[in-house]
This record gives sequence, structure tokens and C-alpha cells, in this order.
Amino acid sequence: MKIAGDGLVIIGENFNATRKIKITSPKVIDQGGKVGIGYTDLDGNKRVLDVTKIIPDDPNKRAGFMIPHIAEACRQKDMNYISWAIKNQEKHGAHIIDLCVDEMSVYPEERKEWIRWLVKTAQGITSSILSIDSSDPETIRAGLEAHDSSKGRPAINSVNLEDGRQVLVDMAKERNAILFANASGTKGMPQNEVQRVENLVGCMDLMDKGGIAMDDRYLDPLVFPIGAGPDFGRHYIDAVAAIRKMYPEVHIFGGHSNVSFGLPERKTLNFTFVALSIIAGCDSLMIDPIMNPSKEFNDFMFAANALTGKDEYSVKYLKYQRGLIAAAKKAAAAAKPAVATA
Repeated sequence: MKIAGDGLVIIGENFNATRKIKITSPKVIDQGGKVGIGYTDLDGNKRVLDVTKIIPDDPNKRAGFMIPHIAEACRQKDMNYISWAIKNQEKHGAHIIDLCVDEMSVYPEERKEWIRWLVKTAQGITSSILSIDSSDPETIRAGLEAHDSSKGRPAINSVNLEDGRQVLVDMAKERNAILFANASGTKGMPQNEVQRVENLVGCMDLMDKGGIAMDDRYLDPLVFPIGAGPDFGRHYIDAVAAIRKMYPEVHIFGGHSNVSFGLPERKTLNFTFVALSIIAGCDSLMIDPIMNPSKEFNDFMFAANALTGKDEYSVKYLKYQRGLIAAAKKAAAAAKPAVATA
């Protein structure tokens, strides 16, 4: 199943209970003592997610407070905000929406209830593929049980070589799910490109045994912040290149925005890192498609493949450009006012 034709597969990372907004962000508004996150819904209406009750009263704690807006929207079951957060990712190019509720509760049974609710809720909002993401395989199982397969296929994020994660291969087979795999190993996080490749080869062996179709496998060599280690970016890029050479048909992605964490001008770093990743062999991206427009990355990928001979005679580049022209003409025609007739 090719989700995006010849283009990049975009995995929207934003619907995750870990997502937070700085209290100093321009999106945060204070109206008469009430604090909210302002947004414009997809119909153009100005709306506010009220987060007053979770804002600390102590000025010292309030100064650097990070607002967990996705978690709060879920707790309030604010369908306007939830629908906007999901549909806005689709609008900006996401093909898969990643869902994670791990920070909603420290109690496993409560997390299961939250993922069941969220999967059902999200399927009422979107027909996009939903990726069920958790550090706990049983939470993933609960999400899969709530998923209505008549509305589409699920994805699982993610299997690795850590103890207890291998059951996700059987879950993927049982539920006809796309399966993400990351490069965490039996001893924890990989230290270099060699360990990344070795661990992902181990995941490929598990998926071979489990009968997972090659086009349903998404490999993540794991992106770490270069601010924490100067070689982390190179480790990832080198691992991507090695995996692509070994497995020409598999999908390769990563949480590319992690690379710039803690550094200024993150958008510049993110775009450059994604570009290098595409050249190395990534065909999928797990990004915030609103802050990092997918069209820019697709423009780069088709041009780079034409210039390096991966796209012989620029066939895919020409098809892509013609598609953009056709889409622009269609949009212009739709926006043109109808001519009145006598």
C-alpha cells in the first residue's frame, strides 16, 4: 500500500499528550483573568481552549509553565479543539496521525480507557490512518481493539528489541496494521550508526518471521538532539543510508525535529536535516506538518532525485510539477465567482 503515491509519507506527530505550549507563546491569551489558547478553526471561527484551571497561581511557577494543550483538550473532551488539531495536520499534508495518551495517567487501566476513547473519537473525525503509539504494548492493544477496521487500517508505533515489545508484531499481523520499528536494542538506546543498523536488522528479522509485508514496515533509526552529542546527526544519516542499501523497498522515517532541540533557529536546522535524510534514503517523515510544510520537503525530494539520477529522465519530477499546476488551476477555478446569466 503506497499511501502518498511517489511523494513522501508524512506522519503527523502533533496529537500527543506530551505536546506543550509555553505560557509566553502568542497563542496564549489572558482575558479577564481567564487563560486560554487561541486558534482559528477550519471554518475560520476564532475559538479558545480554556486552560485556566491548570495554570499555577504561584508567579514563580507560572513564569516558565508549559501548557499540556492536547492532554487538556482530551480531559475537557473539547471536540472543537480536538477536531481542529487533527484536521489541521491533514490540511497541511499528514497521511498518518500519531495518537499517544501516555501522559494522561500514570495508571495503566486509565491509559487504556483514554486510548480507547481517543481512537474512537479520532475515527469520527478523520479517515486518515491512525498510528497507536505507547510505551506500553497493552495500551496499544486496547487502542487496536477500539479501532474500527471497516474505516481503514491502523498503524502501530512501535516495535523494537526491548523486552516485551515483540508482541506488537503479532498484533500487527492480527489487525492488518502498518508496523513502525525503532532502533532501540536489548541494552537500551543505540550509541552509533552501527548499533542502529544492527537493531533494525533484528526488527526486520522479527517482521520476516511475523509475515509483515515489506510495504507495511516503517523503520526509525532514532534521531537524537545534536545539542546533546555532536555526532548524533551523522549517526542517524549514516544509518539511513545503510538501511536503504540493505532494504530498498522498506520505508524509513524518523522524528526529525528532535535533532534541533534546545538550539535556536530550529526550522533551519530541521529543514536541512530532513533534506540530508531524504538524500540518504528517507521516504517518510514524522514531523509537525504545520510548522514544517510537507510541500517544501516534497519539492526538495523530487528535485534532488532528478538531479542525482535516482529519477531517470526526471519522469517523477515532471509528473509532480504537472500535478501542482493542475491543483493550482483547480483551486483558482473553484475560487472564481460564478458569472450571472440573464
